[in-house]
Amino acid sequence: MSLASFFLMTQPDHAVQGKATMHIRYGFDIELQFSQLTTLITVLDVHPSRRGDIVREQDLSALSSHPTLAHIDPFGNLCRRILVEDGFLRLRCDGIIGDDGEDDKATGRARGEPVMALPRETLIYLQPSRYCETDLLSELAGQHFGKIADGGRKVQAIIDFVQAHLSLDDEPGGATRSAFHAFEQKAGTSGDHAHLAVTLCRCLGIPARYCTGYPGGASDGAAKAFGVWFQAFIGGQWRSFDPLHPQPPSGRILIGWGRDAADVAMIRGFGQYDLLKFEVMTARIPEEPAAGEFTAALQPVASPEKR
Repeated sequence: MSLASFFLMTQPDHAVQGKATMHIRYGFDIELQFSQLTTLITVLDVHPSRRGDIVREQDLSALSSHPTLAHIDPFGNLCRRILVEDGFLRLRCDGIIGDDGEDDKATGRARGEPVMALPRETLIYLQPSRYCETDLLSELAGQHFGKIADGGRKVQAIIDFVQAHLSLDDEPGGATRSAFHAFEQKAGTSGDHAHLAVTLCRCLGIPARYCTGYPGGASDGAAKAFGVWFQAFIGGQWRSFDPLHPQPPSGRILIGWGRDAADVAMIRGFGQYDLLKFEVMTARIPEEPAAGEFTAALQPVASPEKR
C-alpha cells in the first residue's frame, strides 16, 4: 500500500474541513549517524486526527532512500519503521496546517464520571505505566483532591498543585525521572510535570494521557521546540491541559498520545546512533502561501526540548 493510500485511510471525521481561521507552518530537520545497520521506529508525523487539516506537506520519507513502512500503533499514532543501511539518515518535514484558532476546551464545571460509566477505550489510561506510578501516589492524591467532587475543579486543583510543587529542571540527568521521583525531588522537565499530573488524575479515577506535538501560541516568525501536555477525560470528552501554561494556547498540532513518554518516543533506535542535528519550527503564517513558496528550505530555528 502506498503512503498516500495509507493516509487516506487514517483521515479523521472531525477535522477542520475548511473552517480554518489561520494557517501554521510546521516542520523539523533531524540528522542521525549510525555505526551499524539499524532500524528506527519514529512518532514524528502529525497525528491521524489532524491529518485532514493539512494543507500541504513534504512527506518526511521523500528525502530518504531507506526502506520505510508506515503503521498505526495501538494508541492510534502514525509511526514509521525505517531501516538505515548506509550509516546516515536525514529526516525532514515541512508542512502547513489549517487551524480553527480556538483555545483548548475550557473545563467549566465538567463532571467526572464513575469508572463504571467510562467508555471502554479510556480504561487503559487509568493504569499505571513506566513513568506514572499510581500505586506510589494514590494516598497523596486522595488526601489532597479526594473531596473535590467536580471533575474540572479536580483536574485544575491537580495542575495548581503540580505548578506549586515542581520547579522546572531541564537537566539531561532527568531523562529517566518518573512522576514519583519528580514529586520527591520537587523538580522536573515539562514532561515530568505532565507525568505527575497524569498520575494524580489516574489515582482519582480520571483517565489521563500524555501528549506530544508542536506547541501552540506561536506568532508570525516565532519558533518553539516540540511541546508536551496532557489530556484528561472529563465531561464525556478529552480535554487538554498544560501544567506549565495556565492559559491554554491555540494552534497546537498533535503528534502522538499514549500512557506516558515511553509510548510516544519520537525516535526509538534498535542500535547505536549519534544525534547530529535536531531542529524544530512552528509559526503562524498570515495566509496560505503559494505552492512555490512552500518548497523553500526549512530554516533551523530551535533545539529540542529535553524530556
